[in-house]
Amino acid sequence: MESPDLARMRESYAREGLAEAAAGDDPLALFGRWLDDALVAQIHEPNAMALATATSDGQPSVRIVLLKGVDASGLTFFTNYESRKGGELETNPRAAAAMLWHPLQRQVRFEGSVSRISAADSDAYFHSRPRGSQLGAVASPQSSVVDDRAALEALYAEAAETYGTGDVTRPEHWGGYRIEIESIEFWQGREDRLHDRLLYRRTGTAWTRARLAP
Repeated sequence: MESPDLARMRESYAREGLAEAAAGDDPLALFGRWLDDALVAQIHEPNAMALATATSDGQPSVRIVLLKGVDASGLTFFTNYESRKGGELETNPRAAAAMLWHPLQRQVRFEGSVSRISAADSDAYFHSRPRGSQLGAVASPQSSVVDDRAALEALYAEAAETYGTGDVTRPEHWGGYRIEIESIEFWQGREDRLHDRLLYRRTGTAWTRARLAP
């Protein structure tokens, strides 16, 4: 297999810029507008975000999760508390996340502390999921080694048999986390790699805004 010439791969960005006046003082409002734009553009899974966590001694890991809620208190996603990311968040409850909407030449980055959401809120989301997804959450020992695909499917079949046609109970080891946003950076692609980068930092109940060099 011939290796691609990665060094020569580049995309020319020429979108309309991101000026401070257009961005405004509220980064959550701007994020809402950008998310709406991604929906209108019919980007596949516009709520996908790369989530980075780290162990207590700083060993990082990153994976894609789905953003399932955003409000003034932060970003919400769901997972198995006993997964690798769950274990890392227990010992080092901080995270960074990034969302990329490449057709719009836009990226948003978040950083902040992380905490579990309430059991009631986790229950409400769990029961809004398709039944198959509920059974999958019960069956899968996320991030643990399994013998093979057949073993995983056997765990699913066991969960399906256990619940039959009844309601599936949310397992205690599965639920939601909230990233309590401390900073948000908006990145808009521009010509000649002179991209626009606006960084908002939370100061009490207010936000400060600064422009970063690309």
